[in-house]
Amino acid sequence: MARLLLPVGVSVALLVAFYSLMPSSEAYDPLDPNGNITIKWDVLQWTPDGYVAVVSLYNYQQYRHIQAPGWKLGWVWAKKEIIWAMNGGQATEQGDCSKFKSNIPHCCKKDPEIVDLLPGTPYNMQISNCCKGGVLNSWAQDPANAVASFQVSVGQAGTTNKTVRVPRNFSLKSPGPGYTCGRAKLVRPTKFFSQDGRRATQAHMTWNVTCTYSQIVAQRSPTCCVSLSSFYNDTIVNCPTCSCGCQNNKPGGCVEGNSPYLASVVNAHNKDSLAPLVQCTSHMCPIRVHWHVKVNYKEYWRVKITVTNFNYRMNYSQWNLVTQHPSFNNLTTIFSFNYKSLNPYGVINDTAMLWGIKYYNDLLMTAGPDGNVQSELLFKKDPNTFTFQKGWAFPRRIYFNGDNCVMPPPDAYPWLPNASSRVMPLLLLPFIAIWTTLTFLMVYA
Repeated sequence: MARLLLPVGVSVALLVAFYSLMPSSEAYDPLDPNGNITIKWDVLQWTPDGYVAVVSLYNYQQYRHIQAPGWKLGWVWAKKEIIWAMNGGQATEQGDCSKFKSNIPHCCKKDPEIVDLLPGTPYNMQISNCCKGGVLNSWAQDPANAVASFQVSVGQAGTTNKTVRVPRNFSLKSPGPGYTCGRAKLVRPTKFFSQDGRRATQAHMTWNVTCTYSQIVAQRSPTCCVSLSSFYNDTIVNCPTCSCGCQNNKPGGCVEGNSPYLASVVNAHNKDSLAPLVQCTSHMCPIRVHWHVKVNYKEYWRVKITVTNFNYRMNYSQWNLVTQHPSFNNLTTIFSFNYKSLNPYGVINDTAMLWGIKYYNDLLMTAGPDGNVQSELLFKKDPNTFTFQKGWAFPRRIYFNGDNCVMPPPDAYPWLPNASSRVMPLLLLPFIAIWTTLTFLMVYA
């Protein structure tokens, strides 16, 4: 049997911990194991040459959302189907419809790609849950806006359950890559209930498609990093160097924050590109999350979290953080952020989702003086677990908008000074000296 040779001084436990922190290409998130986007296709009505269907996207991910410019949904028709008309969405290209002389279809492409309509679309072009510009919020943060729908009239498709063919090769962009979609599966037809709940109707056919997210598929490099500091140590642990790339090989380069030509560079840059235009830093990340252990009280301890945007091209609406730390089971107060416990492991309450308060700090502005949000958290001490030693007060992992942030190596964390364990005995020395002197005087007086 082959033997695993480890470098000198490296334990198996340390190696396992290291690889557990590396991003995986598999579409599985340990903090949201059941998270996915489910596409439901309900055939509601037959037409002379096809059917009318409502297609809905359900974002069952707890904290990962799709922000502007929004989602794009694509597929490949199984036969020679066309799209006669749409409400609540539109195909990005019409394709070649030259063989149609009078009634021109909405889209004749074999592989159409659909986008959401914008807010303010006329009512006669809308349906329920449409027209949000492709924005799809996360299930935990805003479940009312975690659904998107559009209606499509399909022609040349068959007019019975036996002649309709399910589309193939579904794809979901957000708006870039990251999601991988499985095959469409026929499921039990969806039921629809009347407002009074006394009558139920159902779709003629229903099929589902499940799409899961992988950070490695989305981008080759990370998008955020974490820095650490504490009141008991003057050391500020910055994000690891080149966390999200290095200045000499970062696509699009970077911009110096104090450059007199900053405004002209930002305005001249291609704003239609999805690649970030970041401020020049040692870490080159668009987002930095700073965790500062601020105050130690008798029964409580306080942390300050600051999220800074170094991206000149994008502001982040409906942003969120996911933080893992054992003290979230004893969270007492949180200031200026919303909070929700995720409990990915059932009874263990060590994972928190944080996001901004609407109309106050739910928008993280582009890089600059206003490009940050911050809050403070107050924890109650658990005498069985609480300690400042060995970096216990710092988070185990942090996600920003669903992407795992690069953490500093554990051996770089701000540790307690070596003499901290002797602080109390040192404080008692003057009293010991006074007591010794008084005892001596009383004996030899």
